[in-house]
Amino acid sequence: MAPSRPEHKKGKLDVAKLLIDAQTQLEVGNLVEASDIAQQALDSTGAGGDFELSALNLLGTIHVEAGDIDDARAYFMRAVTLDSEGAVDEKVGGGPEKFLLLAQLSEEGGQDSVNWFERGAAALRKQIQALTDLATSKTPEQQVMLEEKQQKLGGVLCAVAEVYMTDLSWEPDAEQRCEALITEAMLIAPNSSETWQTVANVRVSQQRVDEARAALKRSLELWQDLPDNHPAIPEFPTRIGLSRLLLETEMEEEALQVLERLVADDDTSVEAWYLGGWCLYITGEKMPNETKTLWKTSRQWLSQCLKLYQLQDYEDMRLGEHAQELLASINKAIGEPVEGEEDGWEDASDEDGEEEDEEMQG
Repeated sequence: MAPSRPEHKKGKLDVAKLLIDAQTQLEVGNLVEASDIAQQALDSTGAGGDFELSALNLLGTIHVEAGDIDDARAYFMRAVTLDSEGAVDEKVGGGPEKFLLLAQLSEEGGQDSVNWFERGAAALRKQIQALTDLATSKTPEQQVMLEEKQQKLGGVLCAVAEVYMTDLSWEPDAEQRCEALITEAMLIAPNSSETWQTVANVRVSQQRVDEARAALKRSLELWQDLPDNHPAIPEFPTRIGLSRLLLETEMEEEALQVLERLVADDDTSVEAWYLGGWCLYITGEKMPNETKTLWKTSRQWLSQCLKLYQLQDYEDMRLGEHAQELLASINKAIGEPVEGEEDGWEDASDEDGEEEDEEMQG
């Protein structure tokens, strides 16, 4: 009987290694191999096995990356049956993450997404309370973990608020729910730029523009001076949303700064080039003495937008039509671009950007 124990232990170690290997393949983009290895790990650990939950979550994540949303959802739902409240230790695949992913993967959206987000939020609150109860006995690592959980909960609350501003905006208590959600987010994650961006979005919907501007400034202050690749810098789509809010609240100078950084991060983004062109067009309207200079640069941004639009078969027809309308308006006002104007502009874009910032600052 003695030899059986090492064999059993070796089996566990083999499954653990399979999961590590699958995670590695996922990180380098080998999704088929990652899926095969993770499935092997799931089959090896079996129903009720020590690694079942970890394997299910990993398979769900792999299928999300592969775009297999139905399969991803099925794996996460199986994980929910094993950890229905997110109370299992995250080291073995428990915790709130599966609920948050199911909220984003929901076919129904709306209330179904909110329900999943709320389950994730409930699990996060319990984790935060457990860490808070440690009081002065917390280790530095536990303090970092507490702050990370608070930031994540703030993000979940903001996500629910966004649902109430879109899919559930018709609900009679939508505004009150949004207010309660952003109030809690401001308390739990005041150092999150996402919190203040969501506050601004709610304030814009309430036509409280001055308060929206104040929230946007606070959001920007939390990350705009940080170096590239700093973890506190919001994700690309979040910054696209931020630039739209800045334009909506007539904060064109700040919007252009965000957009210049976005195209530096990803010069293939149709939306970033479009918003930059629109921003410069609006600024040119407001600054008659600088209109021609600003509109020439706007034309360059919009031309780049439309080139990428065609190359990528971009689906947002309204964006393409508006970009063309803006270009037509510029050409009518200041004349068609001279030969070489569009070809050489990229080399001088950084210098031009600095000049534009100076012009916008007066």
